[in-house]
Amino acid sequence: MKLNNRHESQYARSLIEASLDPLVTINTKGKITDMNEALANITGMTREQLTDTDFFDYFTEPQKAREVYQEVFANGSVTNSPLTLRHGEGKLTDVLFNGSVYKDNKGNVLGVVVVARDVTDQKRTATELTEAKVAAESATKVAEDAKGKAENAAKRAEEATIRAEDATKIAEDATIKAEDATKIAEDATKIAEDAVKSKQQFLSNMSHEIRTPMNAIIGFTKVLLKSDLTAKQKEYLTAIKMSGDALIVLINDILDLAKVDSGKMTFEQTPFKMVSSISAMLHLFDAKIQENNIVLVKEYDKNIPEVLVGDPARLHQIILNLMSNAVKFTSKGKITATAHLLSEDEDNATIEFSIADTGIGISESKQNNIFENFQQATSGTSRLYGGTGLGLAIVKQLVEAQGGTVGVKSKLNQGSTFSFLLTFQKTDAEAESILDIVEPNAVIGDVKVLVAEDIALNQLLMKTILDDFGFERDIVANGQLAIEKLQTTTYDIILMDLLMPIMNGFEATNYIRNTMNSNIPIIALTADVTTVDLAKCKAVGMDDYISKPVDEKLLYSKIVGLLKKNMPIVESDEPLKYKGDRMKCIDMDYLARRTKSNPELMMEMISLYLEQTPPLVSAMKKGLQNKDWSSLYAAVHKMIPSFSIVGINPDFENMARMVQDYASTQKQAEGIPEMVLKLENVCVQACEELEVEFNVIKKTNS
Repeated sequence: MKLNNRHESQYARSLIEASLDPLVTINTKGKITDMNEALANITGMTREQLTDTDFFDYFTEPQKAREVYQEVFANGSVTNSPLTLRHGEGKLTDVLFNGSVYKDNKGNVLGVVVVARDVTDQKRTATELTEAKVAAESATKVAEDAKGKAENAAKRAEEATIRAEDATKIAEDATIKAEDATKIAEDATKIAEDAVKSKQQFLSNMSHEIRTPMNAIIGFTKVLLKSDLTAKQKEYLTAIKMSGDALIVLINDILDLAKVDSGKMTFEQTPFKMVSSISAMLHLFDAKIQENNIVLVKEYDKNIPEVLVGDPARLHQIILNLMSNAVKFTSKGKITATAHLLSEDEDNATIEFSIADTGIGISESKQNNIFENFQQATSGTSRLYGGTGLGLAIVKQLVEAQGGTVGVKSKLNQGSTFSFLLTFQKTDAEAESILDIVEPNAVIGDVKVLVAEDIALNQLLMKTILDDFGFERDIVANGQLAIEKLQTTTYDIILMDLLMPIMNGFEATNYIRNTMNSNIPIIALTADVTTVDLAKCKAVGMDDYISKPVDEKLLYSKIVGLLKKNMPIVESDEPLKYKGDRMKCIDMDYLARRTKSNPELMMEMISLYLEQTPPLVSAMKKGLQNKDWSSLYAAVHKMIPSFSIVGINPDFENMARMVQDYASTQKQAEGIPEMVLKLENVCVQACEELEVEFNVIKKTNS
């Protein structure tokens, strides 16, 4: 739709006023020509007073403001230049100066558009954190000094007692003084502990307050990205999501460091399959590695015991940080992920892990500092590649807290190798299964979900996500309302926020389990990753938890996993569908639901299946025959999602996953050739049946 000049003017004014930050336009002579209401409010002046005044007079350093202004003309734009805005009765506001030139229709530069982002609150928060840390350190020093004085006083008392009986009174006095000093030391220690607790509480509250709105921001951004967008809209939304994801990573990094510093970091001791755990983690980087056009090489020592006892989540976190760095700093060549059995005895196995890349490398002078907080290889690393410099610090803390060691070898412009050693207990116990990430298209039947969430924005986000899953849902604002719903309506699963008014998630779950005697699956929703008590969640009967911002695929996978686990086995006397003398292997119900029975879309999806499946079957057979494990893995990996789409029995999907695991590890080869043959047969039969369905749909709708 083309706008006339009047509408264009109104549209431009609406865009200017929509900004909560001060926005101003300046001509080539540095004079203010237009501004939004935010600038008028922050300066305490009217638009008429501001118009045609010198822009630089409103800063504490006019010359620096003028230089930044000139830099905009020189480079076309400038971002995040720190300045201090002076206004109303000497009040100062710290801002980040962002500017860009604007031109007329002929390309002539008319002036500059400036947005001044207010960062006063962020600087105040940083100052408060620093002051809290200084206070805690000072209190700790006072406690240590007092404790030393107490020990010296006690020693003097003992020496006085030995020297002479006449010194008994002196010794008693000294003992009293020692007790007083001990009391002082205890008081000082308590002050230090309280200071640390205050810091933890502050971080916990900040985490909750930041993550709650971020949950909505990132969640709705994902929803919008799925809708029909222009290229520019998609670009802007992608930038918002990337910024949100980066902020969540920073929050998590800071909170992880805080937990390690305070001794709150706990490590699970869980039996798990090392090879499956590492393989699942490395899969997360498949898309990014392909995008960067680099090669991922996996080297796994087959002598590593199949099941070990340790904390797979923390191992994932360590590998995730190291792999993220490797992918970030490698633009060509390869990344090699290695797990090597270094030593073992009857009880333990020590494993050396390494992530080697052919990236930019690290200079020798910087290698001793990169594991420190907020440290990066060069001052320009953050600007060029992003990041905060916390990832390697967290790796070091997590490894050393488990009794391990971490190190790096690197040459500038040749690459880096980060390695770490961890010792795990050996066990004969069964490993806990790893959650398979399921795409939101698996056939699990009708699902009805009850959501207990008090924040209106999060309620809308959960409604949007669950509607996208195709689930029925009811949403209530607290635990008491959830209980009332359960007394009148049947649900398959509950998503329970932990912190709600009237009745919180812990209280509601306890009532559901112990008063209502219900075993309905319950997943906890929490934005507080510092103080969330997983033991308490389990104690009251919650089955699982998920952190905000909610990852849609993870949420879907957890729901599917719990529903399948609790799904009863139903025996049916109805005969299976046969085609001729063969059992029919496809079911068109799911495809019809997903396409809303749109014949054109159904025919398109069937055509795609018929086009892609025969080459994948051929690649699968050839990969097994030639012992080309990467080809076998890739072919089966691409086949798996299509099984549920065309309604093939889930047993074949499980069979394909077993073949995929074998291709990854070459362990437990028994029955693999027979499975490949069965997969080939079912795919061939599915293609034959789908061709028939295609022709029926085409004939019916022609």
